Amino acid sequence: MESVDILWIVIASALVFVMQAGFLCLESGMTRSKNSINVAIKNLADFCLSTLAFWFVGFGLMFGVSYQGWVGLDLFALNFATTTSSLAVFFLFQVMFCVTSVTILSGIVAERMKFGAYLFVAFVVAGLLYPVAGHWGWAGIGGSAGSGWLAELGFVDFAGSTVVHSVGGWAGLALVLIVGPRLGRFGHASGMRAITPSNMPTAALGAILLFIGWLGFNGGTTLALDDTVPSILINTVIGGCIGAISAGGLSYAVHQRLDADQFINGALGGLVAVTANCFAVSTGSAALIGLVGGMIVVFVSQILESLKIDDAVGAIPVHLGAGIWGTLATGLYGDLETLGTGLSRLEQVAVQGLGILVYGIWAFGLAFIIFYAGNAVMRFRVNEEEEIAGLNISEHGLQHESELQSPTELRHQELG
Repeated sequence: MESVDILWIVIASALVFVMQAGFLCLESGMTRSKNSINVAIKNLADFCLSTLAFWFVGFGLMFGVSYQGWVGLDLFALNFATTTSSLAVFFLFQVMFCVTSVTILSGIVAERMKFGAYLFVAFVVAGLLYPVAGHWGWAGIGGSAGSGWLAELGFVDFAGSTVVHSVGGWAGLALVLIVGPRLGRFGHASGMRAITPSNMPTAALGAILLFIGWLGFNGGTTLALDDTVPSILINTVIGGCIGAISAGGLSYAVHQRLDADQFINGALGGLVAVTANCFAVSTGSAALIGLVGGMIVVFVSQILESLKIDDAVGAIPVHLGAGIWGTLATGLYGDLETLGTGLSRLEQVAVQGLGILVYGIWAFGLAFIIFYAGNAVMRFRVNEEEEIAGLNISEHGLQHESELQSPTELRHQELG
């Protein structure tokens, strides 16, 4: 690997790391202030824990020498002081992807889950669920021997609409079904109660940071600073922008007002949708894919509410709904020569559909089994009193200054 390529991957890794700050802002802004400290600490903690889990076992399972296309058998707990610089920078880039998949779960079950239980979930996803799934589609891209069995069939997921985003979405869906909705979210005469977010400008800032990070997410997946990077970045930007417009426009048509959270999540849905195919579609196709991705976010949100599934930040519609669409769209609109699988259009669509099904069974099925057993042992959810008080105080013993003192007391403190 040439020095300029190593530099590009380092820069792309740093950009993807910015996404962690984006998730932190998005989730803390879309949840109530009494839980914002908990949300912030979870985003830092899952980065730290997931990085260690991926270094110790996940990277080997995902990119080690392949055992019949199912799982890697080496590269565990590597000493990167003795490896090649190419392998070291590849790990740096890939661990950011792992953390992204894990963090998706944080927002879904925000405001009701014990901190220790969440760390257990993060370790399971980073150390087992995500890397094994990743091996099936991406084994061999870092130069190790063998390739995943899905990739051998012709499955294509360039930067992870399914491998990263849908896997996190499926696992999050399993988790929220076990943990249940927040207190008071459903059961009212109207069928549901909207929970007011604490700071939508902060959530919007999070979306912008995620947008910036996505340039490294998709652009860095080339693993080289080559002529394809500019078009990949443009397709990424176009997909995200039109996703916001389509979701915002659809919500306006229904409610006669711009729904801010749908506008934000529509942008993210458009980004997720083009992640699998941004290297192999025209700019017009990227726009179409992003357009549909934004609309899917709105539709899936409505479906979840009708089923009384409480996704606190709308991550399931974004990462699972738009991720499925983006993976399927790769077969529908991807240039067959660029995809390079040798399959016909119909065959490519069929393989993409198979991959969607397989990843759904693996990620949702295994996550549900492990999380259900874990919940039976250590009860994932805080009790009612702790949830009402807020996870800032119940899980960390902390409160915002405004929660501790009345406005009069604050004024007296400030003015002496």
